[in-house]
Amino acid sequence: MLKQQLLQKGQHKLSPQQIKLMKLVQLSTLDFEQRVQKELEENPALEEENCSDLEESSEENEMDLIEDQNQSSDLSDIDEYLSDDEIEDFQINNQNYSIKKHIPIISGISFQEYLKNQLHTFRLNEKDLLIADFILGNIDNDGYIKRKITSISDDIFLILGISVSTEKIEKLLVNYIQKLDPIGLGSRNLQECLLIQLEKKKINQEIFLSKKIIRDHFESFVKKHYKKLQKKLGITKKDLRKVIDQIRKLNPKPGRFYSDNTKNLDHIIPDFNIYISDEKLELSLNQRNVPELKVSSLYLNMLKSYKSDKNIKKNEGTIVFLKQKIDSAKWFVDAIKQRQNTLMLTMNAIMDYQKEYFLTGDPLKIKPMILKNISQKIGVGISTVSRVANSKYVNTPYGTFLIKSFFSEKMINQKGKEISSIEIKKLLGESISKENKKKPFTDEKLSKILQKKGYLVARRTIAKYRDQMHIPVARMRKNL
Repeated sequence: MLKQQLLQKGQHKLSPQQIKLMKLVQLSTLDFEQRVQKELEENPALEEENCSDLEESSEENEMDLIEDQNQSSDLSDIDEYLSDDEIEDFQINNQNYSIKKHIPIISGISFQEYLKNQLHTFRLNEKDLLIADFILGNIDNDGYIKRKITSISDDIFLILGISVSTEKIEKLLVNYIQKLDPIGLGSRNLQECLLIQLEKKKINQEIFLSKKIIRDHFESFVKKHYKKLQKKLGITKKDLRKVIDQIRKLNPKPGRFYSDNTKNLDHIIPDFNIYISDEKLELSLNQRNVPELKVSSLYLNMLKSYKSDKNIKKNEGTIVFLKQKIDSAKWFVDAIKQRQNTLMLTMNAIMDYQKEYFLTGDPLKIKPMILKNISQKIGVGISTVSRVANSKYVNTPYGTFLIKSFFSEKMINQKGKEISSIEIKKLLGESISKENKKKPFTDEKLSKILQKKGYLVARRTIAKYRDQMHIPVARMRKNL
């Protein structure tokens, strides 16, 4: 009954095609190329378009594409189905407090393909493998599953049409996905991630105590309440230090393990290129190896032939098969165009908004800009802008950057001038990097330091920006 209600709700708000379209928008250039190749391999009604074929197009085909576009062009209603739950991140031994500009993408084979190749070595039936592949798609670059199991179950029902219990998803996750390399993959949180890695280690006194700390006293460990841990475990400070050292050897972000061990392949493939020509900005979308696609004329003619046959009932199964493949090909061709239009529309708006920066390269010229600014400017949902900003890179005359690094909140300095929070974060990072690690600055102290430089930033705002920069509180930055 719950699934029926969910399906009815989904039908009013979106279609599986809309969800698929948004997922295409979110793909990186490399992953999109692989998605196109996969579709070409799986759908014989889809083929690459030759120059001689460009003028070949029937009116019926065009009308179908327009109808499909009307059904799938609205991207603003699917936020709740694709939104990720926030995960609290704890940086172990993190001495680098600078803002990271971008995350490398692997060329050659994507992280998802790397995981899928491992998963397909298990003897799973077709249905379970399909579900497990879908679960893999929810793993982020750090190796975590940030979404709730219930949300994944709902999406599987909406997109794949398969009703699956949360217990089944949990079983596939624990028994198969969390067995993949790198160890700790598929965790829902840091605690589970560390425990999975500890379970794989040969047991000794230090490992036993490490597991006990992470399993039973995780909050005390995270907050560095070492005296409390000593008392609870009944061990000396020296022994506790050895146990903590064991935990610090674990990888809090196992997804990065793959990237770190293939550094010879690491480089960013930008999704956009911005050039300056005659003091004007020019934007292009990186199409790379994506071919022009079309619906196979052979399949269209076959369908037309079978439909005109007098004995149409005899060919009913073949007609249904052909129509499904042709409809799928039509949708995919149109979806690619919609993806390109959405990406260019969004990035053009961002480029125009940050025009001064892109013309000069001066970080201080970056204007305060939030997702809503761009969303309202181009008339698409905030979710759409978010997915372009969070997953896409732009190559500029000053380097290649993750687009979301240009988004920031508005601040007012003592002179009443609007400044970007990016400028505040830069000064915050510089102040923390120069602090005495035996007596690090509190948020209150950092607020006063910035006020002396002409920036009115409250202690709570300092705490928020510090969290966004993955910088621990003063007590956790203190060296023993």
